[in-house]
Amino acid sequence: MRFQQKAVIVTGGAGGIGAATARLFAEEGAKVAIADLSEEGQVLADELTRSGLVASFIKTDVTQEGEVVRMVEKTVERYGKLDILFANAGVGADGLADELSLEDWQLAIDINLTGVFLCNKYAIKQMLSQGNGGAIVNCGSVHSHVGKARVSAYAAAKGGVKMLTQSTAVAYAARNIRVNAVCPGYVDTPMINRLGEEVKNYLIGLHPAGRLGTAEEVAKAVLFLASDDASFITGTSLMVDGGYTAI
Repeated sequence: MRFQQKAVIVTGGAGGIGAATARLFAEEGAKVAIADLSEEGQVLADELTRSGLVASFIKTDVTQEGEVVRMVEKTVERYGKLDILFANAGVGADGLADELSLEDWQLAIDINLTGVFLCNKYAIKQMLSQGNGGAIVNCGSVHSHVGKARVSAYAAAKGGVKMLTQSTAVAYAARNIRVNAVCPGYVDTPMINRLGEEVKNYLIGLHPAGRLGTAEEVAKAVLFLASDDASFITGTSLMVDGGYTAI
């Protein structure tokens, strides 16, 4: 198993891509801290534990610096170290620039960008203190790379994640801390399904592959970037988008 005895944090781990990733990490031998505001994270941790895997839940608001510090401290307290971070917590609410309220703009920036920064900051501090390096995967998006109507704040934040990933990767490469981003297209999750069948079909049509991605497909890409198979990969964005950005 690729992640035997590795200590991993997955933010936004209660559902969707985060839950799929937490599950795969645990199945491959990792000790997984599932961080989320939703108590569904505890449900997932209990399910994995009943299956003989190692997982725990840490209720965390990634926009609050003190809670991110506590998340890292709790992980180290439980598992003795931190090897891998998947900074995945995010929110999709958005709109056109002339319609978007400042409050909604700030919420998208706070969760999708500032939260990623805070998680990177304190994961790196812990990894540096251990002296053994580590791996960070940030969750970007196709909208880290291309724009689209009605994703003003989301695209701004995810574009920031891309550049944060590259800058951080350069800064810590010599310390054996790799930082990459996974950039999904639209993924078949409960959030997408809540938009209705018409919107879902429109989103499917944006992908040359003719379908939405699955959370598991994105999770497999995350595990690759976090693994030793990607030991010479840092500062890159891995597109998992069914050809969305190839058009």
